[in-house]
Amino acid sequence: MILAGGKSSRLGGVPKAQLRYDGATLLQRALAAAHGAGSIVVVGPDPGTLPDGTLTAREDPPFAGPAAAIAAGLLALEGQSGQSSSPKHAPWVLVMACDMPLAAAAVPVLLKELAGHQEAEGAMSVSADGRKQPLLGIYRLSALQREVLAAAEQGGLANAAVFRLLARLDLLAVPVPAGSTDDVDTWDDAAALGVDGDLP
Repeated sequence: MILAGGKSSRLGGVPKAQLRYDGATLLQRALAAAHGAGSIVVVGPDPGTLPDGTLTAREDPPFAGPAAAIAAGLLALEGQSGQSSSPKHAPWVLVMACDMPLAAAAVPVLLKELAGHQEAEGAMSVSADGRKQPLLGIYRLSALQREVLAAAEQGGLANAAVFRLLARLDLLAVPVPAGSTDDVDTWDDAAALGVDGDLP
């Protein structure tokens, strides 16, 4: 599940997904980081260039934040699994914001950690300086569904904090390679990471 629907307010509205790093857009890099997933859903505006078979969704209302985007992504995955021709989903879902150009380095680390702790409800990335990054994590699908349903019964997830959505999950805190959780919120962030503001 790739979250790509933010307002990019601190970038003057320039869509983060279309910024470029090392010859590819940030969205293309996120798609590559999720390579091998049984299904991929991009939550955000459809750029019209997604690979065949990629699902799309939009948070309700648009720009309602990443917690609402996670709920929208789950609905899209559930809708696909309801089709008779679709394979049964894996028990885990990778949740990843599109604005971390080096996120691919964290994914195998998270998977390896989960392989040794099948009782956990997920694994959340922890940066080199100790900050937890919920938008680069792998979570048990059933646990996410449970928490989204509980939130819906208490008023929904529009503009809610992702940490609040995940608060009751039994999560592993997993140190990941330096730089893999670095994201692009401002033009200074983009410059520090070598992200190009010239859109394709």
